[in-house]
Amino acid sequence: MDRNRVAAWIAAYEQAWRTPGTAALGTMFTSDASYRQGPYREPVVGLPAITRMWDSERDGPDEVFEMTSEIVAVDGDTAVARVRVRYGDPVHQEWSDLWIMRFAEDGRCLSFEEWPFAPGEQAAAG
Repeated sequence: MDRNRVAAWIAAYEQAWRTPGTAALGTMFTSDASYRQGPYREPVVGLPAITRMWDSERDGPDEVFEMTSEIVAVDGDTAVARVRVRYGDPVHQEWSDLWIMRFAEDGRCLSFEEWPFAPGEQAAAG
């Protein structure tokens, strides 16, 4: 992977989130992909399970949001991006995420892990 391919994948993710249905997911994730919604959450494994999760998490095609991203690093088949999502107009929910993505040779995602933080959240001291 390179930065351009990762940026294209992130753009496809955003477009898929904005588009009714889940048809685009098959072009974005491998059939055995894992999707972890937080560092301590159990992964959702396999395209059918990711599809069900995706449908249950969205408010629908009329959902209003703004998404920006910055690719932090790309190393071989692995990429890290900082992603900010603001929902609503006016904004009623906001997230700043780190996405860790591992890709197959064909550019589809094998492993997706997000580390979401909402305003006011702080990491626990160790």
